[in-house]
Amino acid sequence: MRRSHVTVLVHLVLVAAAVVTLVPLLWMVSASLMPAGEASAVPPRWIPSAPTLAHYRELFARLDLARAFANSLLIAVTVTLVSVTLNALAGYAFARFEFVGRDRTFRVLLAALVVPGQLGMLPLFLMLRELGLVNTYWGVLVPGLASIFGIFLVRQYALSIPQSLLDAARVDGAGELRLFWSLVVPICKPVLVTLAIFTFMGTWNDFLWPLIVLSDTRLQTLPVALANLLGEHVQDTELMMAGAVLTVLPVVVVFLALQRSYIEGIVTGSVKQ
Repeated sequence: MRRSHVTVLVHLVLVAAAVVTLVPLLWMVSASLMPAGEASAVPPRWIPSAPTLAHYRELFARLDLARAFANSLLIAVTVTLVSVTLNALAGYAFARFEFVGRDRTFRVLLAALVVPGQLGMLPLFLMLRELGLVNTYWGVLVPGLASIFGIFLVRQYALSIPQSLLDAARVDGAGELRLFWSLVVPICKPVLVTLAIFTFMGTWNDFLWPLIVLSDTRLQTLPVALANLLGEHVQDTELMMAGAVLTVLPVVVVFLALQRSYIEGIVTGSVKQ
């Protein structure tokens, strides 16, 4: 009986947490569909009196947010694909290959995790300026093409792959690249999907670095464009909520599409611990 009470209590807490999390998001979507001025009404309204897509049309027509959306999508997808590939290769190499300085190099990488990313922005900006990459897509892409956290995550997961399995594949004549793509990648799929979700979310929502590197409005990403929108239309609550929905929507779609593998990665990781 006591166990059932605990189960009910846990479920109530989870439901309450879900409600607290979802209510602001649901109101954001609802407000984006409200006629102008209705979101600021007192008492506040929860459902639009006359749903309209006028604010979305204004974002893409008059404010040209389509270009910023496309810029963010291009950068986020490119960084995610390249970063996951490079992190997978590096993480597997650190886990399964013996080379001079491997452990020492890995310890240095782990030590670098404690350094805040903001401290490296100035030297990184100066390096990119010398390379002529400031105010270009490459200036935004290059810093995210590999990450210490991603290498660490893949390495820890790859350590769980039985060495006998790898040796059997080598005996059957598989080269290292074929072994990696045909055996290691499918086994590491849950952690790679998890890493892809984190990378996409981080790149899509990144505001500070694109703001520093990109001065051309044609190259600006969606978060930077929305920040400019906030300065010009701070009183247009419905318009701002429409912009926020556009920012959140791709991340939600990516998570829903990959949630099964993501949850599998979390569960597998907890079991392996």
